[in-house]
Amino acid sequence: MRSSRGPRCLLLQAREADDPMGAQERRVFARLLGVGRTGLTSFSLVEGPAPPDLLDAADLVFIGGSGDYSVVRHWNDDVARTMERLHDRAAPTFGSCWGFQALARALGGEVVQDPAFAEVGFREFRLTEAGARDPVFGSLGDRFPAVIGHEDTVTRLPPGAIRLASTDLVPNQAFVFRDRPIYGTQFHPELDGGDLVERLARYPRYIPLAGYRSLDEIAAALPPLTDAAALIHRFQRRFAPNPTPEPISRPGEEEILRCG
Repeated sequence: MRSSRGPRCLLLQAREADDPMGAQERRVFARLLGVGRTGLTSFSLVEGPAPPDLLDAADLVFIGGSGDYSVVRHWNDDVARTMERLHDRAAPTFGSCWGFQALARALGGEVVQDPAFAEVGFREFRLTEAGARDPVFGSLGDRFPAVIGHEDTVTRLPPGAIRLASTDLVPNQAFVFRDRPIYGTQFHPELDGGDLVERLARYPRYIPLAGYRSLDEIAAALPPLTDAAALIHRFQRRFAPNPTPEPISRPGEEEILRCG
């Protein structure tokens, strides 16, 4: 019989406590998951490995961005152990950007830093044949726009991962593990156009990499981005065990989650 408790959601980040984009990231995931400002339990891997009890208690795990941290330049065993535990448990997991790179590196893929393959702003993505068949990605259509911002690039997927989406510049833009509900996207399905402008205002050195001279130019050129955001909703609906929330506890913290 299905338990009466609802899904317990966890957001892993790699951000310092004073990174203003850490708060933005929590806000945008909370918005998509249908929770309030304090309705999402989060843990920064800058503090060390995520406590096993915290990981094991979560029904849905999301892995977000990194602020000033690079999978290539700042890798450590604590992050690797966290990713390996999620994989070993086959925990329903969705990693975007840094989360995509961290999953890839920890589980046997290859990540490099090469400015020639950096992508910033928004891009058009195309599904692979496997992506078109995937229950989370398949309803996107052959091509879709999404927010992106990366300098690290996954050049080889980990064993057991299936490529779901590509751009003309970077082939590995999304994957799912063949035998596990673990997804990763190099792009940011959680961000809309306003979120992108907010981030680039915080990191103005990336504006030229986006191919524009100002934030106003970027804002004027933004396409609708709702199709990419729907990935989070479909992942949530497919893998959340129940529609009613249940809190996750971590040391010194309890938050009510409403992510069903």
